Amino acid sequence: MSSTNPFKSTRIEYHILQSFPVTCLNRDDVGAPKTAIVGGNTRARVSSQCWKRQVRLALKDFDVKLGIRTKKVAEFVAKACVEKGASVDQGAECGKVIADAFSKDTLLFFSESEAMAFAEYAMAKSFDSKALKDTELQKVAKKALNPAIDGLDIALFGRMIAQASDLGIEAAASFSHAISTHKVSNEVEFFTALDDLSEEQGSAHMGSLEFNSATYYRYISLDLGQLWESLSGVGLDKAVAAFTKALFIAVPSARQATQSGASPWEFAKIFIRKGQRLQVPFETAVKAKDGGYLQPSITATKSGILGMLCCALGAGG
Repeated sequence: MSSTNPFKSTRIEYHILQSFPVTCLNRDDVGAPKTAIVGGNTRARVSSQCWKRQVRLALKDFDVKLGIRTKKVAEFVAKACVEKGASVDQGAECGKVIADAFSKDTLLFFSESEAMAFAEYAMAKSFDSKALKDTELQKVAKKALNPAIDGLDIALFGRMIAQASDLGIEAAASFSHAISTHKVSNEVEFFTALDDLSEEQGSAHMGSLEFNSATYYRYISLDLGQLWESLSGVGLDKAVAAFTKALFIAVPSARQATQSGASPWEFAKIFIRKGQRLQVPFETAVKAKDGGYLQPSITATKSGILGMLCCALGAGG
């Protein structure tokens, strides 16, 4: 990071409690709600990747232009080349060469500005695909990327390009897996469906699915120094505001039509601090009290945060 970075080593930490009734927010390979063993107890789990994707998509609601993550780089760049005057065949050839320079059958996270810059570079080479050079393409991409305009999600969630390591972006946001603060057992729902046109009694279809209900602890860390660096110091306040709002409204999309998990945050502690990341482990599962798990979870969260901060201060963190 730059020595002039005013936010070096500064983070915003979000400690969130969010309860959901009957839901299956994040499914495993057999369609059951994901779980994890913590402190010897089975806990409900929503993977960091799952909630991160929903936050990324929610950013669009707050005037954020997202980057593009796709395997279809060649087609996207080919279209940009055609818009710059290439023939369809020329565009396809240039698109393939450019795509191969950065990814071979893998997802590439890039911005529309980069795609247009590639097309302009190809135009300068008269759309001759043989004249396109990998080293020059990498320089074009490095100069064109502007996360503050059309790639905030790239700055927040990072990207790695194995074939062009200089174009890698360190993620500013770090998500833990959301874990229930208490022990959870998945349950099974048996259901039937009727045929409107059948004259026979009984169901036309039978099935089952698993669900659970839980109070989740979510921990997210936003490295302000890294975000400032990736944005070149432009639009940090807008980026943080959009990210925080997206965190609030984003809910995993699994089985929303049948179970409608749309609960908002019920409790949050947010800190702006320096030092290492600190999250509450909830190694000891909380017990239901005062009508549910929320109140004891709030107490455990406050106690855990206070203990960690005291330890960090004592260690000079």
